[in-house]
Amino acid sequence: MVRERTVGLMRCVALAGCAVLAACSSKPSAPEGDPFPRVFRALRPSVVLFTMLVPSDDPKKKGKWDEAYGSGLIVASGPWGAQILTVEHVIHDARDLKVTIGDRRVAKARTVARDEKSDLALVQTDAKGLAPASLGTSLHVEPGDAVGVAGYPIPDAFADEGLGTATSVYAGRVSSVRKDALELDLPVIPGESGGPVFDAATGEVIGLAESRFEEEKAIGFAIPIDDAKRFIAHAKGARLAIR
Repeated sequence: MVRERTVGLMRCVALAGCAVLAACSSKPSAPEGDPFPRVFRALRPSVVLFTMLVPSDDPKKKGKWDEAYGSGLIVASGPWGAQILTVEHVIHDARDLKVTIGDRRVAKARTVARDEKSDLALVQTDAKGLAPASLGTSLHVEPGDAVGVAGYPIPDAFADEGLGTATSVYAGRVSSVRKDALELDLPVIPGESGGPVFDAATGEVIGLAESRFEEEKAIGFAIPIDDAKRFIAHAKGARLAIR
C-alpha cells in the first residue's frame, strides 16, 4: 500500500513537471479581440470638428452667410499652438472659423495654407498640448484593405436631436486605388470630409476623407496621405514636426 502511494505521488510530480515545462515552452498568446476599437481610441484625440460661416449658395439668400462644418486632423502641436490638416473645400471662403477639440474645447482657427487643385488646406490654432496623429503611407494600399473613417457626420442634426457632439467612426474597405484618390466602399457623409481614413489594424492615417460624386453618395474617396505630406512640406510658413 505504501509503495502504491509512493508511485502515485511520483507520477503526480512527473505530470506536474511536464505541465510546467509545456507552459514555459509554449509561445505567448497573441492579443485577442478586434484591434479596430483600440486603434480608433488612440486616433480619436487627433480628430477635430470645424464650424464656420460660408457664403450661402441659395439664390434667395444672396449676400447672406450659412453655418457650415467639416472635420480635420491634428498633424503638429507645440508651444505655439497646433496645425490641422483638412480638405480645402471644407474651409473655402469661410469666416469665423472655429475648431472643437476633444468634443468639448472650442478655439479660434485660421487658414495658413491652401491648394484648391489638390483640395488640401492647413489650419492653425493657438490651442496647445494637442495630440498629433501618426501619418502612415498610401504607397502600399491595395483594394480590399480594411480601413476606418473618423469624423463628424452632420453634427448639426445630432445636436438638434440632443445627441451631443462626438466623433463617429465607420469601418469599410478600399475598393480601388485610382489616380490621386483611394476609392472606398463606404460613404463620406457631409461633415466627415477632411477627417482621417486610417489602417484598421495599425491606426496609421493613409488618407483624408472626401466626397466627390453628387449623384452617388454611397461611394467615398480619400486623398492619399502621401499627397498631403507633400502639400505640408511645401506649405509656406508651416512649422511642423510630423511623426
